[in-house]
Amino acid sequence: MSNLEIKIYDDPMLREKARPIEAINASHQLLAAEMTETMYLNRGIGLAANQVGVIERMIVIDVE
Repeated sequence: MSNLEIKIYDDPMLREKARPIEAINASHQLLAAEMTETMYLNRGIGLAANQVGVIERMIVIDVE
């Protein structure tokens, strides 16, 4: 079970400009799974990669 640390308001990481992802690889798939699990464990509906300390343009959302 993974629960990534979520950055909170005023953390400088949240102001960083995220880099585009050129190609999706296994590490991106693992990160997406870990972010999804973290989002659900924290009762969220969406989570951006920079909120867990990764400066790449990636989000997970639950639209249900």
